[in-house]
Amino acid sequence: MMSVVRTADSRRTETPNAVMTTFASPSLGGAGQSLWRVDMNPGAQGPLHLFDVEQIWSVVGGAATVEVDGETFGVGPGDTVVMPPAVPRRVTADPHAGFAAVVTAAGGARATLPDGTDKGVPPWIA
Repeated sequence: MMSVVRTADSRRTETPNAVMTTFASPSLGGAGQSLWRVDMNPGAQGPLHLFDVEQIWSVVGGAATVEVDGETFGVGPGDTVVMPPAVPRRVTADPHAGFAAVVTAAGGARATLPDGTDKGVPPWIA
């Protein structure tokens, strides 16, 4: 069954580090995959955390430093990062340009902290 999620129905979640705009997810359009946009202000940094599923990040604006499993590299518009499951990751937005990416992962993906603290399914993925 096909669903159309209208722009007006997208879901916006704001954290201290970024704004996530959900385009589709299990609770928004009944999708098995989640699709969202991440917008980070210049210099913003996400927490070091893990997900139990692969995520794919495609950069659409600005630039960032991405740390995945201890490896750090820079990314910019047009670059795509495939983040494997169960490894620590952190994204830091460029201090001047900020950062924007479109991201996809399996619906229901769970986040944990490196110490094993379960953070559950973030609202932009649910």
